[in-house]
Amino acid sequence: MFRLNKDKTNLKMKFSYNWLKANLSKIPKPEKMAEILTLHSFEVKEAKRMGDDWLIDIDILPNRMPDCSSHIGVAREIAVLTGAKLKEDKYKLTEVENPKAKDFVKVLVKNPKDCPRYTARVVMNVKVGPSPKWIQDRLIVCGLRPINNIVDITNYVMLETGQPLHAFDGLKLMQKKIIVRRAKKGEEIVTLDEDRYNLDQDILVIADAKLPVAIAGIKGGKRPEIDNRTKIVVIESANFSQGVIRHGSQKLNLKTDASLRFEAGIDPNLTGFAINRAASLMEKVTGGEIAKGLIDVYPKKFLPRRIRLNLDYVKSLLGVEIPKKEIINILRKLEFKIYKAQSSKLEVMVPTRRLDVSIPEDLIEEIGRVYSYQKIPAIFPRTTLIPPAKNFDRIWEELVRNSLKETGFSETYNYSFIGEKQKETFSYLDRELIEIENPISNEQKYLRPSLIPNLLKNVKDNFRYFEEIKLFELGKVYAKDKSKNQKIIEKRMLAGLIAKKNSGTRHDEFYQLKGTIDSLLNKLGISDIWYDNYKPTPNESKISLWQKGKSAEIKISQTEVGFLGSISPKILGDFKIKPPIFLFDLDFELLLKFALEEQEFRPISRYPAAVRDLAILVPLQIRMEEVLNRIEIAAGPLLRDIDLFDIYEGEELPEGKKNLAFHLIYQAEDRTLPSKEIDNIHSRIIKSLEEEPEWQVRK
Repeated sequence: MFRLNKDKTNLKMKFSYNWLKANLSKIPKPEKMAEILTLHSFEVKEAKRMGDDWLIDIDILPNRMPDCSSHIGVAREIAVLTGAKLKEDKYKLTEVENPKAKDFVKVLVKNPKDCPRYTARVVMNVKVGPSPKWIQDRLIVCGLRPINNIVDITNYVMLETGQPLHAFDGLKLMQKKIIVRRAKKGEEIVTLDEDRYNLDQDILVIADAKLPVAIAGIKGGKRPEIDNRTKIVVIESANFSQGVIRHGSQKLNLKTDASLRFEAGIDPNLTGFAINRAASLMEKVTGGEIAKGLIDVYPKKFLPRRIRLNLDYVKSLLGVEIPKKEIINILRKLEFKIYKAQSSKLEVMVPTRRLDVSIPEDLIEEIGRVYSYQKIPAIFPRTTLIPPAKNFDRIWEELVRNSLKETGFSETYNYSFIGEKQKETFSYLDRELIEIENPISNEQKYLRPSLIPNLLKNVKDNFRYFEEIKLFELGKVYAKDKSKNQKIIEKRMLAGLIAKKNSGTRHDEFYQLKGTIDSLLNKLGISDIWYDNYKPTPNESKISLWQKGKSAEIKISQTEVGFLGSISPKILGDFKIKPPIFLFDLDFELLLKFALEEQEFRPISRYPAAVRDLAILVPLQIRMEEVLNRIEIAAGPLLRDIDLFDIYEGEELPEGKKNLAFHLIYQAEDRTLPSKEIDNIHSRIIKSLEEEPEWQVRK
């Protein structure tokens, strides 16, 4: 009898001390046996006298259920730990020549994955009645109620071997058939406890020619139950899929001794031993006759595993050197066969009942457990700590994220898809997009070719709550290469935007984004940054993302790495966004090729800076970069920084002109600059600017 331990996933199982004793040449007293098991990964919760026997209540770890959920299994463990010998179970199985088992029942397994093995035997001319006292006593100690000799024997053998069994009245099976199949929708079954269950295709059943007669691996049905009139018994000893039984048990909310064992896993090779043991007992106890032949549906034999064990690894993992001879002795005690033994390596064959042993570490755990963990001294591990190689992709990603967050941007994570509506808005062609075979919805039909469509959708959604939005995203985009194979290309892009409901006419957002990009690229160790006028090709101009005359190419040296500009009003109109949106779009993977971990350090000058203002009228089409380049060339190295603080276009100015106002910051690293020297530089800048006939420095 089992019960779940509420504090752990272990199972508390009840064992009869006298029953364990019957399987061993010698056995410690109950209290001493409890101590030994506890020292070797078992936990004895209780040992109390029951009549002339003792109840031993043991916590079984889930991984040991396949081989220790039985009296023979626990007796085998005690034998290994105490040096006792496990008695061979000798029983006599006598079959009559005629009739044969196949004359009484035919077995069909619909899906071997659900039922890897199904064995059946037939016992004839049985006399159903009470079980002998010795069987009843052992069942009672283990928490089971005696019913009749046939049912009691199936329970007895389950507790003895760990293999659940079931007995059917052979004359109640329609057309003498047993079919292992999934239940049909709408089928019902009444179990032995007279509970009714509705079944479906998730539940595995044992059926006859017409109806289910048992819930496979969980509970028997009422119709073919054993009663006092039963003469022909069909014994079932099967192996069922762990997952199928677990799912069925949970769905029906029905836990039994059998289901818990099947859920944990059982050796398929155990079915034959258990069914022969049960048939032998029925012959002895009920006076029945065993029909000739074992019905055995076993399409794929379950073979023992072979594991290579390195003895140096045993020492490394346990932290103690165990002699090779002792390791071999421990493995043989556990009935593991040594297939090959070299100087420092063993090839070990694992018994099929040990489903928990599949890798070398499992073998080492068994060696340490039997050797005794108490013999292993507690020492600090000795190892060399080697720092992992730097993952610069991750380093640069974190630097970019942190840099943008520090300047007030919020990071967004969008799905990697776009829909039909976005495809039309951005005029994407079918040959440019990668279509999903089974899209969740029409809005997630294609892999995104750009981060921009979803960022604009973020702006639309967030304008309901915020006056100003600053977002960025670092993620992958997807495209087809231009070869015949059209392989899918993935690359990381970095995009960010600024949107204000009350932007005004000056559009400082453009220069704010430009400053953000300059700062970001400088942190990546990139200095040769400049902005070139963006001139779309004739094809691009029809579907351009950018507003005409308000965009720029971002370049490092002569390589284009991205774009900066104002989004086209037509595209914003499709998103129902009224304020202008300024956005940058950078090829992140291309940026990383220019990124440098080492950067030149320039100390802050100890000498004061001098600030002079400069205002200039220029034609509206003149780009900011042209003015800045002219100032920097004329000024030379003593001009430390230029700060644009005003752009004005208004009625007070001449038609077609705009006013640009700058703070010019002069500073030397080795001295304080005299006013006369600053005046000379400033005059040189003004002279250079006024060489352009349509430019006018305002004085």
